[in-house]
Amino acid sequence: MEPRGRVLGIDFGERRIGLAISDRAARIAFPAGIVESRGREHDLAALCQLAQEREIARIVVGLPIHLEGHESRGSEAARSFARALEGATGLPVELLDERWTTRAADRSLDESKSGRRRRREAVDSVAATLLLRTFLERPPQEEAHRR
Repeated sequence: MEPRGRVLGIDFGERRIGLAISDRAARIAFPAGIVESRGREHDLAALCQLAQEREIARIVVGLPIHLEGHESRGSEAARSFARALEGATGLPVELLDERWTTRAADRSLDESKSGRRRRREAVDSVAATLLLRTFLERPPQEEAHRR
């Protein structure tokens, strides 16, 4: 079986962008830190550099959806960011429902082991990892949202 190429998972936020990267076979997701948001141009440049350095083949961005299933205020921001990222990187970018990732990431971290700021950063990266894991494990026929 031929490797599918690395996938970059993104938990998009106004202050921080959580990151996760898969292995070359696109089977395992690993936390990859955060990008402190400093405006669209800076963020896109940082992610383009990361995509090139890590040989990323495609990208998945979390789409914020309310628990009831309808889109949130952040949904259009995530869609806009995904379109801009696809244009900047030239890579395919998909959106995936991220409804449970931040809550699951928050629960998976033990507050007593890190400071408040480090915990927020860790939550963003863990959320991106959970999002990417979901993307990698979904059945092949299941489609993510298009921008």
